Amino acid sequence: MEIDRRVGVAVDFSACSKKALKWALDNVVRDGDHLILVIVRPEGSYEDGERQLWATSGSPLIPVSEFSDPNIMKKYGVKPDPETLDIVNTAASQKQIVVVTKIYWGDAREKICEAIDNIPLSCLIIGNRGLGKIKRAILGSVSNYVVNNGSCPITVVKNVDNEH
Repeated sequence: MEIDRRVGVAVDFSACSKKALKWALDNVVRDGDHLILVIVRPEGSYEDGERQLWATSGSPLIPVSEFSDPNIMKKYGVKPDPETLDIVNTAASQKQIVVVTKIYWGDAREKICEAIDNIPLSCLIIGNRGLGKIKRAILGSVSNYVVNNGSCPITVVKNVDNEH
């Protein structure tokens, strides 16, 4: 059994990312694990002082207590929704795990793959927004890209509630 497992979950505060987070906590995360929320924001939504430092490496690892503080998260240009905060705070208090967040800026596909290598992650859980065929052809599927290019085991959690 692997010690010091780092379980990553790609989080964008959408319904499918919350479903992926819940699935990870129910099915993958064990006592002693590190749960790492990987958030990717568009370029340039962070304060100037940290711009050069964070542009390539992403933010420092942010403990769950800071992730829950709106004033601290404003500095990173991230506004976690109450449901996501509730999920991670409950997990942090009920399970014997360490919950941290790492924020990257840029293209979600590339930055999630970077996170896998640089943190490094033992595995990654990512939601699938279920874009239609046309939108997927134009935008490209982040989960599809990560599955094909990521260097660790990746689980895609489908959000079947939104399928028509």
